Amino acid sequence: MSSPESPRGPSVWNSVHGIAYGGDYNPEQWPEDIRLEDIDLMKEAGVNFLSVAIFSWGLLEPSEGNYDFGWLDDVLDNLHGAGIKVALATATASPPAWLARKYPEILPVTAEGVRLDRGSRRHYSPSSSVYRRYATTMTRVIAERYKDHPALALWHVDNELGCHVGEFHGEEDAAAFRRWLERRYGTIEALNDAWGTAFWSQHYASFDEIIPPGAAPTTLNPGQQLDFARFNSWSFMDYYRELLAVLREVTPGVPATTNFMVSSATKTLDYFDWSKDMDVIANDHYLVAADPEREIELAFSADLTRGVAGGEPWILMEHSTSAVNWQPYNQPKMPGEMLRNSLAHVARGADAVMFFQWRQSKAGSEKFHSAMVPHGGRDTHVWRNVVDLGEALRKLEPVKGSRVESRVAIVFDYEAWWAAELDSHPSQGVKYLDTMRAFHRSLYLRGVTADFVHPTVDLAGYDLILVCTLYAVTDEAAASIAAAAHDGATVLVSYFSGIVDERDHVRLGGYPGAFRELLGIRTEEFHPLFPGTSTTLSDGSVGSVWSEHVRAADSTEVVATFTHYPLDGVPALTRRATGAGSAWYLATLPDADGIDALTARLLDEAKVTSAAEAGAGVELSRRRAADGRSFLFAINHGREDVTVKSDGEELLSGARFSGVVAAGAVAVIAEDPPN
Repeated sequence: MSSPESPRGPSVWNSVHGIAYGGDYNPEQWPEDIRLEDIDLMKEAGVNFLSVAIFSWGLLEPSEGNYDFGWLDDVLDNLHGAGIKVALATATASPPAWLARKYPEILPVTAEGVRLDRGSRRHYSPSSSVYRRYATTMTRVIAERYKDHPALALWHVDNELGCHVGEFHGEEDAAAFRRWLERRYGTIEALNDAWGTAFWSQHYASFDEIIPPGAAPTTLNPGQQLDFARFNSWSFMDYYRELLAVLREVTPGVPATTNFMVSSATKTLDYFDWSKDMDVIANDHYLVAADPEREIELAFSADLTRGVAGGEPWILMEHSTSAVNWQPYNQPKMPGEMLRNSLAHVARGADAVMFFQWRQSKAGSEKFHSAMVPHGGRDTHVWRNVVDLGEALRKLEPVKGSRVESRVAIVFDYEAWWAAELDSHPSQGVKYLDTMRAFHRSLYLRGVTADFVHPTVDLAGYDLILVCTLYAVTDEAAASIAAAAHDGATVLVSYFSGIVDERDHVRLGGYPGAFRELLGIRTEEFHPLFPGTSTTLSDGSVGSVWSEHVRAADSTEVVATFTHYPLDGVPALTRRATGAGSAWYLATLPDADGIDALTARLLDEAKVTSAAEAGAGVELSRRRAADGRSFLFAINHGREDVTVKSDGEELLSGARFSGVVAAGAVAVIAEDPPN
């Protein structure tokens, strides 16, 4: 299905006053007296925005064609009376039991042929024509009923698409995959060429012979796997577009979105591809409690979300007030951590802070997942934190609509992620995000914010561009990266980049094919390192995961070499001047000290500095409004006070900034204009 035209005029930000604050509201779990109490508590907390009816299909349509909207009418009326705006869901995230029982063909089928049954959630295939028919009907019924409701500010289409089940292998999925391939390639000859089916006698005479990649004797065709990943992302998007088309028809002036799951652990959907169909980007993010640097992963995910949003403000649709329930060990958040987490998202571009969920469930799979109103009620530190956060966000109203500043770009491509981690590669130890996260961490610790950008975007305006494990790249994207270096940027390319084209065909003539000329190097063979082993470079840094036999051209400076046999003296880090800029190549994964030293050198060459002078342990990010006003966020995740050099009003206290951010605290400085 083609994409319905996005309004891009009506905006959710015009409907909600200040920074949006709230969460998933599931009133269907509670009796009327609790629902009325909720309104008073929402006013106390400063809630102004809620997602409603996400998992309510079973109650809205308890049997086929029989609807009960009375309770939802009352809920929306009460919320409107309290001045609270709503992201109203299509209620299609979890099909009711009667639908799955009547049409078991809607249920997902795994690669092993196992049908996943009801009793959980997300138990449908996006390619199911039956499910689409019922989902669009439910969407239309809800849209028609509430199209003029004054609380309606945004449509929340389905929920966390791609969560739990990201691949589908049923008969209808296979047929949809074949149709998608035929549209993509046009002829079976073109597909055979793209997939390299001359190898292993995999030639196809017609599209009818193709099945999704599933259980097989050994490794599968990589081109087929890559296209199946593309198809699964597209099939969800096509399903989304079908519901969106109904909403556009019935409520053309109401913006719509769905909640992504952008993080360092989620790669099912190509969110850059999806972004063009969103009127505003919304994201769910949850910390991994066992990660000692979880605030850095949060920053990575928030920066990536902002990248998907094209730099525009976005919605943090879900995070947690404290513990979740689905990790092996679910510790609560530490003192002040919920405030720091929430404002870190705002610092990196969010103009809405929302949680799962408003009131903690007393039954069901997520009853031990924290919420804004915990099991213990008002007399709890969680509730006090919720009220305090609402007050803090109210004070940050001037920040709304401003944009995050960055002169550093990290190139990110979901298709390259999929392709880089296919099987039959030189090393299973190469992970797409490893080098990227290492550099992002180093930038974070130096108070430098990075934008994540798709390879197709205009790179003008960035002084430092990091190209990490971009295994698959198009000719056009490679040319754009080379042009940025020629025009004055400092560009670093890491190992296992530029190896194949978008079809997963190796670029012949020596590695890294797409970037050989830019970098002035040529690699004949890879020398991946075994787990637990490392190599020392001539500059003293230690590398792991990867090494390779690099040959540098005369015009290329060898900055550091390998020292291990048989690569002793072989270039490990190179630099080549090109036009007004430079192109660096990194042939291993340095340890933290090595990454930090290289980051410092790259930043110095690119003349990029920290957002502010500050002591160690403080997270820094700056947002700037269209009128030039700037807001420095200084988040102290440590247990000692930290000095930060900045002058202006500290918005959370309303006083002049003292130059010190207390242990575990946050300062947001409306900076004085420069003299």
